[in-house]
Amino acid sequence: MNGDLGPIDEAGREESLKFDLVEDKLLQLYNEMISVALVKVFNKSDAQDAVQEAWVRILTNHHSLREQDKLHAWAKVITANIANDFNKQAKRVLPAGDLGAETRRFRDEYEIMLEINELLDALHPKARALLLYKFYYGYRDQEIAAALHVPVGTIKARLHRTKRRLKQWMFN
Repeated sequence: MNGDLGPIDEAGREESLKFDLVEDKLLQLYNEMISVALVKVFNKSDAQDAVQEAWVRILTNHHSLREQDKLHAWAKVITANIANDFNKQAKRVLPAGDLGAETRRFRDEYEIMLEINELLDALHPKARALLLYKFYYGYRDQEIAAALHVPVGTIKARLHRTKRRLKQWMFN
């Protein structure tokens, strides 16, 4: 016995890749549904509620979808209908041509967050982790260096190179 799991290990990797692919598709669908809901309702909270309700309806009525390749369109229509229902229940109507300042601001923030997420996903996992430790979790350079068992100068250099790379990507 050489410790090699052979076909079992390969099957596990293949299953993991399939799961990652499905997860990516579902995340893309969720983001599209949020965009649809934001156009229809006044605020972020209502948009998230509409998408959540849409997911419940999709999962409950998935058997009624005849063509699986139409899932995205079907989900967006359900989301739009639910968002419209939210507005009717609250007795409010979006003014034609004006999304409202709060909705516009949220859509801008949302688009920025999507762009940041795409840029972070393009980074090497170690570089992404460094940025998250520094700017999201708020760790100091010394704390990151101690946790990774590397000199503080190395952390500073890696952070600098990663920020420079992100800046180049943003402006290209």
